[in-house]
Amino acid sequence: MSSTSQKHRDFVAEPMGEKPVGTLAGIGDVLGRKLEEKGFDKAYVVLGQFLVLRKDEELFREWLKETCGANAKQSRDCSGCLREWCDPEQEFELRPGEFDIVLCADVTEANGCL
Repeated sequence: MSSTSQKHRDFVAEPMGEKPVGTLAGIGDVLGRKLEEKGFDKAYVVLGQFLVLRKDEELFREWLKETCGANAKQSRDCSGCLREWCDPEQEFELRPGEFDIVLCADVTEANGCL
């Protein structure tokens, strides 16, 4: 059974917001700088690449290796962190000043969520 780092747990426990790329599990100062140099300065930009690759962890890990030189553990930690963050069962606690978006499938029965 694998365990996750405190960095991983901290990342997935909160909304994405404007987190720097270095807050991703597996991404330290060196890899963070390399990613920033290539335009991946925020965690949500790296998440975008993860989504462009259709959440395929193998492709993402290869991309991370080619882009910033991540080793197998670093790329596995980062992809696992993003995979868990994307989990639809993930719940976030909203803080003052943050908001939640509610989508309604049937606007005729919106019940006040518009």
